[in-house]
Amino acid sequence: MHGELRYTRIAIALHWVVAVLILANLVLVWVVDALPEDFTRPIVDAHKSIGITVLGLGLLRLLWRAGHPPPPLPAGYPRIERIGAHAAHVGLYALILGLPLSGWLHDSAWEGAATHPMRLFGLVPWPRVWLLTDLDPVTRERMHDLLFQVHASLAYVLYALVALHVAGALKHQFWDGEAELQRMLPGARE
Repeated sequence: MHGELRYTRIAIALHWVVAVLILANLVLVWVVDALPEDFTRPIVDAHKSIGITVLGLGLLRLLWRAGHPPPPLPAGYPRIERIGAHAAHVGLYALILGLPLSGWLHDSAWEGAATHPMRLFGLVPWPRVWLLTDLDPVTRERMHDLLFQVHASLAYVLYALVALHVAGALKHQFWDGEAELQRMLPGARE
C-alpha cells in the first residue's frame, strides 16, 4: 500500500479522537438513568462538554481536510460504492457538527440555563444562544422539547451511518481484500 493511500497522521488522530468522544457521549446517555440522581447533573454537564469539544474538533477536521484532501479510494471500488462512501462521509461530517449544535441549542432553551451556567469540563465558561434564552417561558419550553427531538433524531441517524461506515470498511478489508483499515488505523504499515 502506498503512502498516498493513507490519511495524514493529523486526520487519523482527529478521526479517532472524535470517534472515542462520540462513543463516550453515547455511553453517558445510556448510563445516566441507571445512576443515582446525584450523578445526573455532572453526567449531563460532561455530555455537553464532550459535545462542544466534538463540535470544535469537527470544525478542525473540516479545516484540515480542506488543506489536505483525503487519499483516493482504491481503483477497484465500483462507482456505486464510491458514491456511497462519499455520501456517508458527507453525512458523518454533517452529524459531527449538527449533533453538537442541536444539543447546544437544546441546552440554550433549557429553563434552568439562567441559574446553571454552562462551563466546559467545569472550567471554561460557555455561552448559551441568546436568541433562545431570551424567549418567553412557554415558547422556550416548546423550543426545548423540539430541539431535544431534533438532537435525539440526529443521534439515531448517526448510529445508522456509523454502522454503515464500519460495515463498509470491514467489507472492503475482509471481503474484497483491500487494505482499507490500514488507511485510517494509527500505526498501520503501508
